[in-house]
Parts: sequence; C-alpha cells; structure tokens
Amino acid sequence: MSMKLLPPGAGDRERFLQNCIHCGKCAESCRFDAIKLTKGLDPLTAGTPYIDPKKAPCFLCMHCGPACPTGAISALEQKDADMGTAFLNKDQCFTYMGAVLCRTCFEKCPMRNTAIVLKNGTYPEITDDCVGCGVCHYVCPQHAITLISREQLQAKVRSEA
Repeated sequence: MSMKLLPPGAGDRERFLQNCIHCGKCAESCRFDAIKLTKGLDPLTAGTPYIDPKKAPCFLCMHCGPACPTGAISALEQKDADMGTAFLNKDQCFTYMGAVLCRTCFEKCPMRNTAIVLKNGTYPEITDDCVGCGVCHYVCPQHAITLISREQLQAKVRSEA
C-alpha cells in the first residue's frame, strides 16, 4: 500500500479538505510531477492533491502554495513544509553497516546539511528539521529510511495521550 502525503503547506487534513476546490493548479505547478490528483467518486477527496513518495517524492520546489487560489495549500518556505518526518534504520544503512560509504540520502536531500547531516563527515543522521518530503526514502538503495506522514505522527501523539 502506498503512502499518501499532503503537499507542503497543506497542514491539517480537515482544514485542507474544507478549503481545497479540486482545481488541480497545485499539480500543474509541480516541476517534478510529484503532486497527483486523487481519483474516485468521493466528492470530498476526488480531485484533491497527494504525493506518493515511493513513486515521486516532493523535491520542495514550493510552487504549489502560490498556485493554490484558496490558500488550502499555504505558500511557505521549505523549512515549514511539515509533511511528516523520516527515520533512518542504522542496521540497514550501507554506511553504518560498513559495507560501502553511501551518501545518497544526504546528497539528494533538498534540505541537505539541515534535515540530513553527516556525523563525523561520514554517517547520515536525520535531524528534527526534516519536513518529510520523502526524497531520502525514495533514493535510499538499501530502503533504510522510513517515512512517517504528518497525519500518522498526529495519530500516534493522540493515541499516546
């Protein structure tokens, strides 16, 4: 099953769905063709944007917010995208395993040296500044990076409360 992320700047799903008019301008503005439109017959969600990071992650071009005519997707900076977060399983990472020096996640991260840093100049670490765009998850040759959507994080916080 594919994970569906809301575009950067969508924020809370309920608020987003109330404001989205299903126009598709966000998808048209996406330089990387990452934003797709939901298919189906549900009038609340059909035609609303999503990102499937396994197929095409968000490279944080940030063109979707300014393209949105209703503000359902806010125009904001990369650091405020808040789509989720990524977690690195060091037991699966080539670099931590000592198999090969792999810096793919670090090199491809749109927020390199902020969301992913290299500890001791070698070992990738995902920081609290990660916004969950999915690029590291998409490019990791070892599938050592798990992506958690903003909605999944919120549900986990609510269940622990």
